[in-house]
Amino acid sequence: MTDKRAIIIDTDPGQDDAVAILAALGAPELDVLGITAVAGNVPLALTQRNARIICEWAGRPEVPVFAGAASPLLRPLVTAEHVHGKTGMDGVPLHEPTMPLQPQHAVDFIVHTLRSRPVGSVTLCALGPLTNLALALRLAPDIAPRIKEIVLMGGSYFEGGNITPAAEFNIYVDPHAADVVLRCGAPIVMMPLDVTHKARTSAERIGWLRALPNRAGNLAADTMTTLERYDVQRYGEFGAPLHDPTVIAYLLQPALFSGRQVNVAVELAGELTLGATVIDWWGVSGRAANVHYMTEVDADGFFRLLANCLAQLP
Repeated sequence: MTDKRAIIIDTDPGQDDAVAILAALGAPELDVLGITAVAGNVPLALTQRNARIICEWAGRPEVPVFAGAASPLLRPLVTAEHVHGKTGMDGVPLHEPTMPLQPQHAVDFIVHTLRSRPVGSVTLCALGPLTNLALALRLAPDIAPRIKEIVLMGGSYFEGGNITPAAEFNIYVDPHAADVVLRCGAPIVMMPLDVTHKARTSAERIGWLRALPNRAGNLAADTMTTLERYDVQRYGEFGAPLHDPTVIAYLLQPALFSGRQVNVAVELAGELTLGATVIDWWGVSGRAANVHYMTEVDADGFFRLLANCLAQLP
C-alpha cells in the first residue's frame, strides 16, 4: 500500500509542460503511473519524444510514455510553434531519448488503468488539448465514475483568449473534446488563464530554481526564460505565465489556489468564439456547477513549491 496520489499526466510538451512534468516526477507525494502524449503545442511525433526526453532529464526512464491522438476529434490540428519553437521545447538542449515509447495507445492505457485500479484512486492531469481524455470517455463511458478527479489547464473568462480573442489554446485546439470531458460527470478542477496569468516568472523566482544544485533546476529555469522572451515580445512586459505547472501544484498544495464552483460550457459553433469557455460566474443559467474554477494563486508559494519538487531530481 502507498499513500501517494496516483496520477496520469496527459500532455503536449511544450516548455511549461516540461516544468510541470519535472515537478510531478520530483514530488514524493505523487505516483506517476504513466504519461500520455497528445498533439497540441506541436505534432504528436514531437510531443511523445519530448515527454521521453523530460523523463530522462528527471532520471525516471521507467515511467511509461504512451502516444495518443495525432489530431483533434473533428477539426484540423492547430499548433503553437510561434510560442514553443519548432521542437516544442526550443531554448534547452535536447537529445534523442533512449527510453522506449510504449506500444499501447494512450487511450487504451487510460481506460485499462482506470478499470484495473480501485474506484476513485486515479487522478487525470490534463496539460494540453483534451482529445485523449475525450476518446477514453467515449470508448469506455464506465470509467467516468472511477476517476478521482480531473485537474486540467485550460479555459479563460476574465483574461480573454490567448489564441483567439475569445479562446484559450488548449480548449480551442479541440473544443469538442473539451465538451465531452466537461459533461462526463467526474469532479473537475480547472486552471484557466485567469489564474495562470497570476503565476508569472520573475528574476527572483527563476533565481530560486537556478540556485538548486542540480541539472533539473537549471533546465526549468531555461525553459521559463525562453517563455519570457515570447511574452516580452507579445505583451511588452517581464514575466511569463507558467500555465501547466499549476495543475501539479494544486495536487500538492491546493490551499495555494482559490476559486468557485461554477458551470462551464464550451462554444462549439461561434464564428468568433469557437472554443471559448462560457463561465456561469453568477449562476444565471440554472445549469448545475460542473467545475471548480480557480482564479487566485499565491504566486510566491507556487514557485517555492516548484523549487522544492525540482530539488528532488538529478
